[in-house]
Amino acid sequence: MERVLRVLEFEKMKKQLSGHVSSSLGRQKVTELKPSTDKEEVQRWQQETSEGAKVLRLKGQAPLGGITDVAPHAKRAKIGGALAAHELMEVASTIYGGRRLKKFIVTMVEEEEITLPLLYVLSEEIEPLTDVEREIKQCIDDNGHVMDSASPELRTIRAQVRSYESSVRSKLESITRSSSSQKMLSDAIVTIRNDRFVIPVKQEYRSSFGGIVHDQSASGATLFIEPQAIVVLNNQLSEAKVKEKREIERILTELSAQVAEIADELLHNLTTLAVLDFIFAKARYAKQIKASEPKLNEDGFLFLKKARHPLLADDEVVPIDVELGGTYRSLIITGPNTGGKTVTLKTVGLLTLMAQSGLHVPVEEESEMAVFKQVFADIGDEQSIEQSLSTFSSHMTNIVDILDKVDFQSLVLFDELGAGTDPTEGAALAISILDDVYNRGACVVATTHYSELKGYAYNREGAMNASVEFNVETLRPTYRLLIGVPGRSNAFAISRRLGLNERVIEKAKEQIDSETNQIELMIESLETSQKSAESDWEEANALRKEAEKLRADLETQLQALEEEKERIFKEAEEKAEKAVQEAKDEAELIIGELREMQKQGLSVKEHQIIDAKKHLEQAAPKLTSKQKKIKKEAAKAKQNIQNGDEVKVLSFGQKGFIAEKISEDEFHVQMGIMKMKVKRDDLQLLDRPKQVESKPLAMVRGNDHHVKSELDLRGQRFEDAMLMVEKYIDDALLAGYHQVSIIHGKGSGALRKGVKQLLKKHPHVKNERDGGMNEGGLGNTVVELK
Repeated sequence: MERVLRVLEFEKMKKQLSGHVSSSLGRQKVTELKPSTDKEEVQRWQQETSEGAKVLRLKGQAPLGGITDVAPHAKRAKIGGALAAHELMEVASTIYGGRRLKKFIVTMVEEEEITLPLLYVLSEEIEPLTDVEREIKQCIDDNGHVMDSASPELRTIRAQVRSYESSVRSKLESITRSSSSQKMLSDAIVTIRNDRFVIPVKQEYRSSFGGIVHDQSASGATLFIEPQAIVVLNNQLSEAKVKEKREIERILTELSAQVAEIADELLHNLTTLAVLDFIFAKARYAKQIKASEPKLNEDGFLFLKKARHPLLADDEVVPIDVELGGTYRSLIITGPNTGGKTVTLKTVGLLTLMAQSGLHVPVEEESEMAVFKQVFADIGDEQSIEQSLSTFSSHMTNIVDILDKVDFQSLVLFDELGAGTDPTEGAALAISILDDVYNRGACVVATTHYSELKGYAYNREGAMNASVEFNVETLRPTYRLLIGVPGRSNAFAISRRLGLNERVIEKAKEQIDSETNQIELMIESLETSQKSAESDWEEANALRKEAEKLRADLETQLQALEEEKERIFKEAEEKAEKAVQEAKDEAELIIGELREMQKQGLSVKEHQIIDAKKHLEQAAPKLTSKQKKIKKEAAKAKQNIQNGDEVKVLSFGQKGFIAEKISEDEFHVQMGIMKMKVKRDDLQLLDRPKQVESKPLAMVRGNDHHVKSELDLRGQRFEDAMLMVEKYIDDALLAGYHQVSIIHGKGSGALRKGVKQLLKKHPHVKNERDGGMNEGGLGNTVVELK
């Protein structure tokens, strides 16, 4: 396995990854990284990377600062060792960093409701250990200096030290400032030798000061003397510093003992923090190489969409599409040297190792990768001078070892299979080796420049040719991988471009047998056809996207119209209600006045009151004819609507069928190829299919049988599609439909033509027509059933 990791440049990839760690903890995890063969483990690793990438996408970064590998400190404290001040500060900083990271993740999950199940579980493993952190930070500052506040004794001792230092300096500075002494000094300064304060005295004035000589200059002309007058003070200062040192040692020993008590929890925190640092490093690396999470399987199936080699610069790499393990398990890549065959091989191999290591891979979404139990690779010149092996012997030794171990759960990569020996024998060996690996069920990708292998995939089930495209005009490879097309030698075309005499080229062509010429012509034709097919596909894909966008726009517009219609109706309703209420209020007011007049003895007859009330009721706002029509249709729409009913969508003016009842007030309505959610008030019942009566001794499926009002044939083979149409018409008749849609798409027109011919001959088809503008056009056929 080590050899495979080396030749596929897995270690170089790890070096790139290590550039994204935040601590030595994460770096150690990168160093230990190896692919796994357990799919569940790989899936969990991939999910961890995805969650890390999610955090980076939402927050930009994760707080990993201040975390250090303090495992040696914790272990030494655990066995009774005393830690230095800076080591204790590293412990406190790591405890704080872990607590801060835990709070960061927990806040995202619990307060912001972001789903991070794996990161959340990991963060919960981190113990806060706040007490020890607080004790350390109360005694030691950020620079690793034990503060006076660490203990009352230390504060007292340091006050004494400062007092003694001040006295010593004061006496020495008075000596250096004295005019009588200055001529005896080499320099008027106070300095330190052997932790004692001294002054620099000229050699000839040694006896003038007395005291102790602690040092002398290189020339011997200057002596560094501790004058007799400050010896006692320096002794007191030294004693105070010894006390200070002992008190600091006591404080550090006490703090180390506290670290020893939580050593196990601290070591557990470090293990968790190492994993979290590693996860975020993987996420940052994925962002750098524009990688995504692949789907995983154990079926040996690979589908790489726009795959890129992570070690190549963005402006150099050409994305490739590779599929393996589905309809074919052997991919044979042929073509000229320096064309990119080996890069393709290494891309497949390295991306497989990366995926099985829990790393996202530089591919587009929807790519899929297999979890192989073993990955084998024979790439590059592994010639050994010490063993005196030729290139062929070296390769063959490796291949022998591969064939001893390969099985159906293996991925095998062969570079220039059979090279280094006689071409005829090498090609024969290559074919035999490929057959043997295929028969064992393994997936294999092999590169070769042998012309004999160009026809290999045409004669073997489960094998596919491929080549790396070469531009004859520029005489340079394009590095595009062409699946299904073997590589051409291009020797004649290149020679012609370089100016070789046409007569020489024609003579050379005569030396090649007709079969080889036919193969080259066939390959050229395949290349042309593939390019044409790719161009057509891109055009069709562009049209499909445009159609999807148009459909989305139409649905948005429909929704907007529906909302506007509801708003207008509601507004009109409110206005009408308001007008009616105002009329009623006015009526009551007038009637009240009339009754008041009647009470006062004025002549007001009861019939006059009744006439006034009737007159005011007639003054209520009237609905227009259009409003009456809509109201009538709305009332009609409130009838009991069922699945399969033919209805009219009032706001859109289109007919359709009830495809599904969502609730009492909402339905899915199928209008041609478009399905919409419509409210009951916007529907008008037009027709209901007749129930099919059950016959004795026969099972007949009625309206309750779930049959859609459309049949989608796109992507089906012609023969299968015809069978589906016949069965569907029978099911539609039994379901009670009298009109259905058959969606066949436009394409080449063969499927549409076949559907039309079948419908014309079918005894239960009353009529068929192409779909209208809102029904899919020529891509849809609307069928009326008898």
